Amino acid sequence: MDRMPAWADAILVPLISLVLAAGLSALVILAIGEDPVAAVKLMITGALGSSYGWSNTLYYATNFIFTGLAFAVASHAGLFNIGSEGQAMMGGLGVAIVCLMIPWPHWAMALPAAILGSAVFGALWALIPGWLQARRGSHIVITTIMFNFIAAAFLNYMLVNVMRPETSMDPATAKFPAGAHLPTLHDVLAVFGIPFSKGGLANVSLFVALAACVLVWVLIWRTRLGYEIRALGKSESASRYAGISPTRIIVIAMLISGALSGCMAINNVMGEAERLILNATEGAGFIGIAVALMGRNHPFGVLLAALLFGFLYQGGSELALWTSIPRELIVVIQALVILFTGALDNMVRMPLERIFAWVRKETQT
Repeated sequence: MDRMPAWADAILVPLISLVLAAGLSALVILAIGEDPVAAVKLMITGALGSSYGWSNTLYYATNFIFTGLAFAVASHAGLFNIGSEGQAMMGGLGVAIVCLMIPWPHWAMALPAAILGSAVFGALWALIPGWLQARRGSHIVITTIMFNFIAAAFLNYMLVNVMRPETSMDPATAKFPAGAHLPTLHDVLAVFGIPFSKGGLANVSLFVALAACVLVWVLIWRTRLGYEIRALGKSESASRYAGISPTRIIVIAMLISGALSGCMAINNVMGEAERLILNATEGAGFIGIAVALMGRNHPFGVLLAALLFGFLYQGGSELALWTSIPRELIVVIQALVILFTGALDNMVRMPLERIFAWVRKETQT
């Protein structure tokens, strides 16, 4: 019998962890002489109080949806893919090549090609660590995190020596042509007569991210491949006994994970910067790990957790802009949320399991 109901594991544990993180963050804000209640109000107003705030919150959430799904797929196969950052960088390179090499007449034609380019480059960057894990026994955590540094160095070389325009000193590509510019959420909603901030960052890649949530759910829970991925993640020996090839599933899971990470570049490279720049990922690959853990590796949970971290990013930017709370403290608050919802998950889970076990015992007597 389960020690805790599924609803409590999916909702109650993350909620309590979030409350604990918020309480400790409030103490930190108090310690520097600021009002935590006023800080929360400012975060809510800045992130959710206007269409501009919503647009930027959704922009950040889009990045985290892709990287959260990427980690979730690998996690279901028992793999800890910590390389989403590098895979997203390479996805950005794929997007830049697709957008710059072909004179696209319209974004509707450029977007599918960019999705393919980003997915292929991200998947290929995840292929080598996946193959090394499957065939050579190399630990996936070590190889993927090292590939992050290799990706950063390779991207730096490409932007400085190969793809940088001759007249520019900035390590970045040229601006993408107009046919490769994605419409913003303002442009999309204006078609339906819905007013929305023109200056926000959210764009049509949000809908690609939502479609990815649905596709990952179908893959993991409604296909034979998804069953094999979950079986391997539960028990490698049992999956071997059932005729499942761990080597094949590890490689496939890492290819899918890398492709999802690479697709993040559609949002931040094609949709927002409209060119490839250094450090375009801004740590979103690592945030995706916390998003997936908080969302229990389920696409719907990933979506909710991504919205939360989008809120923290946009709300944190407002705090740093309008209060004396330094930007570094915003990072500390975000880290506390990650700490409680990820690393200290059992600190909440174990007492709850004992409580539910006691309640179950009392109701049976």
